[in-house]
Amino acid sequence: MRARVRLLAAAGLAGFVLVGLGSPALAKSAGPGLFCSAYPASPLCVGTQPACTLCHSVPPERNGFGAAVEAELLPGAPRPLSDADYAQALPGALAAVEGADSDGDGVSNLDEILAGTFPADPSSLPQSDGCDGGGQNPYYDLCSYDARYALKKLRLDVCGYSPSFEEVEEIAALAESEQRARLHQVLDECLDSEFWQGKNGVLWELAHAKIRPVGSLKSGEDAGQLGISDYYDDYHLFVWSQIDDHDVRDLLTADYYVERISDAPTRYQQAQDLPTQLMQRERRAGLMTTNWVMVYNVMFTALPRTAAAQAYRAFLGFDIARLEGLDPVAGEPRDYDDKGVDQPACAVCHATLDPLTYPFRNYNGFSGGQPFRYVDGRIEAFFANEAPTITDIPEAGVVLGQPVADLVEWAQVAADSSEFLIATVRDYWRLLVGGAPAPTDEEFQGLWQRLGDEHAYSVERMLHELIDTEAYGVP
Repeated sequence: MRARVRLLAAAGLAGFVLVGLGSPALAKSAGPGLFCSAYPASPLCVGTQPACTLCHSVPPERNGFGAAVEAELLPGAPRPLSDADYAQALPGALAAVEGADSDGDGVSNLDEILAGTFPADPSSLPQSDGCDGGGQNPYYDLCSYDARYALKKLRLDVCGYSPSFEEVEEIAALAESEQRARLHQVLDECLDSEFWQGKNGVLWELAHAKIRPVGSLKSGEDAGQLGISDYYDDYHLFVWSQIDDHDVRDLLTADYYVERISDAPTRYQQAQDLPTQLMQRERRAGLMTTNWVMVYNVMFTALPRTAAAQAYRAFLGFDIARLEGLDPVAGEPRDYDDKGVDQPACAVCHATLDPLTYPFRNYNGFSGGQPFRYVDGRIEAFFANEAPTITDIPEAGVVLGQPVADLVEWAQVAADSSEFLIATVRDYWRLLVGGAPAPTDEEFQGLWQRLGDEHAYSVERMLHELIDTEAYGVP
């Protein structure tokens, strides 16, 4: 697991961009580390790094907290500040505004930082859970884990139906240890259900945002009008990676495919090759290199930034369009395809996005006569006349700050990252707990931290831990 991790996009955080003040605005990539060096105990720095939204509305525009920091950051010095001056001055500027209340919610900036809430957002402030004095209603224990409540959620969330009155009465009569054992039996039963694993079941629905199906383009079963690609192959691989203690990293690293071999009961099995998939085995990278990705995210594009942005969003939780996960690479963007991405307004995102995209350079959509395959020299063969330096596009890139030689290595680095674990657990937290986890939530932190080595990248093992959390079982 990588030691340097970013933020929880789930908490509305993005790639932290402190601006060097003045025009043009310059992203200061040292900002997150400086902030977390000043406040290492802040939940914003536990498995995360702060975001542009901490100091900015939309960069370079600053919110109330950012404006307060700006006023203390070497006032009167020429703008933009040098990196060295900025790094030296930022800790003092942050300290100078700790006692202020930038959003007027009655809580100081320092108290909000230490609580993991946002000092520029009056709706984000430390709150009591309402259980200081305990409490019950006639149905559930409102301030403690209630097995009856957890049972009802399990049956509805994972099996798709409510428990019977008799089942609720039965679990209520058990000792606490027996109650927990019964809940885990129910979970095992439900994880094998059609509601969970079957076609258009819960796991299929969870995959929608990653696959982004378009019915009119689908081929094969349930074909649409054009029938270009069968993205059910993508759903099958997604479900396979989530069940039966399989390695969830196969979402990104699988060099195989998965077939659905029966319905009711639904069963899946691995396949080394499929007639509906054309990518060479040594160039496969799970759900990033299927025919559907080549159809929908690459198409006729020389430098398929859409494919890289979707992978970054779907599997690592960072939406670059929302300024999330920005990790600018020195000297980028180079604008090889002459799209104007090196202009200041664009470069703030493309310094991250373009190095993410370079490893896709040889993955072909519809161009030329070799669709949906890795084509060595693809740019030279199909796009050489589009821009003066377009053939200089490298295949090596950068993901999560780590140089990679190609897309297969890109996928491995991403799959082994803390960001992937956070994004995976966040999906299930939203599904089963409801809403995004707060950066202060220790239960959420523990889940993603243990999904790797302790749970051997098994989603089902993680879910057994999730249903024991207070977030799931306390009404």
